[in-house]
Amino acid sequence: MALQVDEESLKHGVLTLVVTLVEVIQEALETQAVRRMEGGELTEEEQNRLGEALLELDEAMDQIKADHGITDSVTDLHRGLDEVVDEVVDKLINPQRWAEEGRGKVE
Repeated sequence: MALQVDEESLKHGVLTLVVTLVEVIQEALETQAVRRMEGGELTEEEQNRLGEALLELDEAMDQIKADHGITDSVTDLHRGLDEVVDEVVDKLINPQRWAEEGRGKVE
């Protein structure tokens, strides 16, 4: 049996994944930028340049999503990734609770 691949659907899925990952990286960069600003590590000029660059990236990502009709797909995937990350972080922070819940499911 031959595998049939819908090329348009594949492109849509890959682009959605790439854009979502870029947005996740962008959020990490923004968080790091805020930390550096609050820590006094950036000059006012560096803060302005960084802010402009992040704004341009945000606008470019919005344009890509709109041009390719993937805004909702990216939002859904991003939400799913956020849920996974939140769960992993919670497991790292509260290992005892997760161990107790795991034992409760087995019994």
